[in-house]
Amino acid sequence: MSNKTSNLFYQSRAPRPFLDRAEGIYMYDQSGKRYIDGSSGAMVSNIGHSNPNVLEAMKAQMDKSTFGYRLHFRTEPSEDLASMVAERMPGNLDRVFFVSGGSEAVESAIKLARQYAITQGKSSRWKVISRFPSYHGSTFGALALTGYDPLARPFDPMMRDMPKIAAPACYLDRDNLTDEQRGLKYAELLRDEIIKQGPETVLAFIMEPIGGASTGALVAPDSYYGRIAEICKEFGILLIYDEVMTGVGRTGSFLAANHWDIEPDIVAMSKGFAAGYAPLGAVVARETMVEALLDAGGFLHGYTYAGNPLACAAGVAVLKEIDRLSLIDNCAAMGALLKSRLEGLMERYPFIGDVRGKGLLLAFELVSDKDSMTPLPKEYNCYLELVELAYERGLIIYSRRTRGGVEGDHFLVAPAMIVNESQIDEIMGILIESLDALAAKFDLPVNAS
Repeated sequence: MSNKTSNLFYQSRAPRPFLDRAEGIYMYDQSGKRYIDGSSGAMVSNIGHSNPNVLEAMKAQMDKSTFGYRLHFRTEPSEDLASMVAERMPGNLDRVFFVSGGSEAVESAIKLARQYAITQGKSSRWKVISRFPSYHGSTFGALALTGYDPLARPFDPMMRDMPKIAAPACYLDRDNLTDEQRGLKYAELLRDEIIKQGPETVLAFIMEPIGGASTGALVAPDSYYGRIAEICKEFGILLIYDEVMTGVGRTGSFLAANHWDIEPDIVAMSKGFAAGYAPLGAVVARETMVEALLDAGGFLHGYTYAGNPLACAAGVAVLKEIDRLSLIDNCAAMGALLKSRLEGLMERYPFIGDVRGKGLLLAFELVSDKDSMTPLPKEYNCYLELVELAYERGLIIYSRRTRGGVEGDHFLVAPAMIVNESQIDEIMGILIESLDALAAKFDLPVNAS
């Protein structure tokens, strides 16, 4: 490839080499340099790269058809995948609507919720409460729910922002409450906000069961989840779980909701759903909700590539590989190992203030003072610096600013669910080298090992 100026543009001018090939958890640029995909891209490549069984299934579908518009034909891959998803969902969540990505999934979920409310004679309900910080997507509907100022604030005049409550960042609290009490305290914020907004105007509450990029694998106390569900039920408000990042095994269960025996009213999924082999996502709801919409004239929503047979063939093959290789069990086991290894870094690096997450959705946060959890000076831009130091050494990790996008530094470490113990050793080795380099650059404390 020539070195001419690229016609492409994305978020920034950060220089990156050309990708040549990828296999398992490894990626190679055109010079032959190897990178460990320690974040599964953006927490997408859940079963690793270039899985031969998935590629074979996609090739077989390509020989039949690559596109069939949903208003003209049913397709076997989309029907098969919908059945496989329904079998894996909790309770009565059994109707599936396919999309191409996470923002589309969230957008579809809130539009489904609104239309269902109208069929129930509750047209006054339109407000969707979410959390701050949070991330739900970049389309205007999803962005109105997102609590991450750098991404949302420039567009304030162009969209209707939605009410927010504080995310359950209990690790920052300095009080005398137990974890159970803290969980209930944060859950009650929802009840307070519903009353403030007027219950007759509130349609739904949307939450990431385990935080994604905006909060860095934030897990609430166990008491939080059940109480949130109770509050939603009390006021007749729909509970939407954004499992775009957490779904399809990433946290050591098919849905993160399963860890707390929660049955949401609507679930949004994407990312690991087709594991990077094709753009694919889904919204899942109860039959009674969907039938109410269809009886009222149909779901007033749709995307050109919804239920694309090639994408759905990839999704079917991904789910089969997850089952065949027992990847959810491996995710739970390797996640526990990796988390313990990350926690072990806290003694060597006093500027690591917190390690959190579940399964292979893990993160650590850097601070200048562990007692107060004061962030490192934001002008250091450590959330970018450490990513670059690791990238130079052949490890890809994912970062964002922890405190609403304004300051703070957290890093997601989320390798594919196929990762093994020796590969975790590789990840940790490069991560330690990178943290040493960061400490040297900013004169951060390091304890002797």
